[in-house]
Amino acid sequence: MNLVIVESPAKAKTISKFLGRGFKVESSFGHIRDLPKSTMGVDPDKDFAPDYVIPKDKSKHVAALKKLARKADTVYLATDEDREGEAISWHLAVALDIPADRYKRISFHEITKEAIMHAVEHPRALDFHRVDAQQARRILDRLVGYELSPLLWKKVARGLSAGRVQSVAVRLIVEREREIEAHKPQEYWTIEASLETKDKETFQAKLQAIAGKPVEKFDIANEARAKELLAALDGKEWKIAQVSSKKTSRKPSPPFTTSTLQQEANRKLGFSAKQTMMFAQQLYEGVELGGEGSVGLITYMRTDSVNLAEKFLTEAQSYLASMGSEYAAAAPRRYTTKTKGAQEAHEAVRPTDIARTPEHIRAHLAPEQLKLYDLIWRRALASQMPDAVLNQVIIDTATDEHNFRASGSTIAFDGFLKLYPDGATETFLPAVKEGDAVNPKEVKPLQHFTEPKARYSEASLVKALEELGIGRPSTYAPTISTVIERGYVLKEEKRLKPTDMAFVVNDLLVAHFPSIVDYQFTAKMEEEFDDIAQGARPWVPVIKAFYDPFKKTLTEKEQTLSKKEITTEETKEVCEKCGKPMLIKLGRFGKFLACSGYPDCKNTKPLPGATNGRSKEENERTAKLVEELKEKYKGEVCEKCGSPMAVKVGRFGPFLSCSDYPTCKTIKNIEQSTGVRCPLCGKGDIVVRRSKRGKPFFACNQYPECKNAYWSRPTGETCPECKALLVYAAKDTVRCSSKECKYKKPNDGSAS
Repeated sequence: MNLVIVESPAKAKTISKFLGRGFKVESSFGHIRDLPKSTMGVDPDKDFAPDYVIPKDKSKHVAALKKLARKADTVYLATDEDREGEAISWHLAVALDIPADRYKRISFHEITKEAIMHAVEHPRALDFHRVDAQQARRILDRLVGYELSPLLWKKVARGLSAGRVQSVAVRLIVEREREIEAHKPQEYWTIEASLETKDKETFQAKLQAIAGKPVEKFDIANEARAKELLAALDGKEWKIAQVSSKKTSRKPSPPFTTSTLQQEANRKLGFSAKQTMMFAQQLYEGVELGGEGSVGLITYMRTDSVNLAEKFLTEAQSYLASMGSEYAAAAPRRYTTKTKGAQEAHEAVRPTDIARTPEHIRAHLAPEQLKLYDLIWRRALASQMPDAVLNQVIIDTATDEHNFRASGSTIAFDGFLKLYPDGATETFLPAVKEGDAVNPKEVKPLQHFTEPKARYSEASLVKALEELGIGRPSTYAPTISTVIERGYVLKEEKRLKPTDMAFVVNDLLVAHFPSIVDYQFTAKMEEEFDDIAQGARPWVPVIKAFYDPFKKTLTEKEQTLSKKEITTEETKEVCEKCGKPMLIKLGRFGKFLACSGYPDCKNTKPLPGATNGRSKEENERTAKLVEELKEKYKGEVCEKCGSPMAVKVGRFGPFLSCSDYPTCKTIKNIEQSTGVRCPLCGKGDIVVRRSKRGKPFFACNQYPECKNAYWSRPTGETCPECKALLVYAAKDTVRCSSKECKYKKPNDGSAS
């Protein structure tokens, strides 16, 4: 019997159907050894030797795998092809105590019968250079996280964390926010005309030149100049001065890498980087397709490469020819990777079988899986299609010295746009010729102001990290998830907004640990990991060169940094309770005002204008709610010490806390009712609850007797079609809470 070990049960299920009776396929359920959670697990005095442990929840499974490995003739380590997969294979070999002559490493970038059989027939040795590169990354990240995070706890606030890539991502987001805050809008005007031809067709044109000199963006700087130009045009004769046209072509984009897949899925589907990788992993490892069983639908999704297999190129040519000979390119298109520090020579992300069209397998996929598969299938196939050809037309209309220009574009041949309509729109212009008179139906000045750069979206942040050479395909999604989960970043209208805490921590790191958040330094570390993976340098000197100066700075800053200086600002405001100055302090969830007389005076209140990571509207609602709750709980006393209870606001909203804190640490939840009666039991009210991860949901307060719950806030109205509760939904709409009912309507305010 031969044993094949992969990371996940889904992957094991898909692979097992390709191998005969002589093979048993088992899953390791991810990593079976790692650095301990309770200690750093790295010894800097012994060449950074790691102390790997098998987690308690994995010990039984490891024992079972070890038993199977002893009985096996050969153990095939079939983990993913990247560095992390290589390291998992090495950990398996060591933890299961498999002799070197009894295990073989196999790798593949798609889970198809052909790929699996080829891998089994062509095994290779473990690549210890890749293992070392992964170990170096893991150990360096552990050193930074375990040694720098406690400093942030002591000098800023408990619960904070720092990380080598995470902190650079926060810096990017903070610096963009400062650019936005520093932006001073600059006024400028344009003159636009609605022109009518002799055939009564209208088109729009913009003032482009005066006396042959192009009008630059800020040439019309104010309303006075705009009106002056308008007056100069009054009563003039307008004629077509020139009509020019040319054909242009647009090339298709390369097939997806990890980065471009995350960017496009965010832009087109609204998926976060984490969601994209989760759905892609499911498509890669295998989805049940009825009688076919579990089928791997896409190639490996962590890749820097835009290369496509010859087999796919041949199949693509054949498929496209069936759409019409004009849609098959004369020869296969081959793309080259431009990403800085691209890792292994994987393939691009593509479908494993072109014949499995999205429509063909629609019934077997979850909606999110289908959307992502459709995107991958279309992009890969479109990359092999001919260019799109566009007709571009420019009409110049002139008075005596004023030239107005209109631009139009139509699609002459759709080419790759037939499968991947990537933002191509047509603007039609009427048929006119030089010398034709036109009638200015309306000429108007339009005022504009320059806009600041937009906040990063997940897509644009991934692009920035990739362009800077920071992180690798496997790190983009967890990095973004971490900065959001740790409270450094808030998602607001699908954009990444830094919290007060992000500014403070970033400024501390930039000032005192510049290498940790330096873009070039972080990119250089990635290049050194690449060198290690290629066997060009040993890993220990790389870690030592970083750690020694880092540790020296850390020791010094533990002594010299003052928490008060970092987290406290003086104000001119006076405490209304004791008359002492109020201070701006930084808590775990943002800035607030606190009396400088603490602990004798414990007066605190929200800081006017501070968002603390929440939207302005949310802060206004919270402030109003707090005032109402203070009135409601005015006479409440602590059940343990008899001191008055005070209304406080934490990360998850208002709560009651003993006013004698920290001597007495009694706290009580405040039940936030929606004012909606539970329709299931008829006894309870629907109130706001929090999941273990802090996500709000709405449930009956008679739990556990009644387990009725909703993820969206109920409006109080019932559905006219099925009588279930209506709930607030995205894009200012209201929908039915029942999954079976499709009722939806605009939120006209009656449900507010």
